[in-house]
Amino acid sequence: MIELIGKVVEVGTSETIYTGKLIEVNEEDVYLESESGWIVVPVEKVGFIREKEE
Repeated sequence: MIELIGKVVEVGTSETIYTGKLIEVNEEDVYLESESGWIVVPVEKVGFIREKEE
């Protein structure tokens, strides 16, 4: 997952898919920077993280 830091990714949860630049992943949260601001997703809600296809 460290190879995705700095890239635009999709983070999927059971509720939605978030899109933004992956800034940080730690034991508790995933941090994305999106056009509308910061998105913080709790790790326990994350189903997948993948690089966004062009």
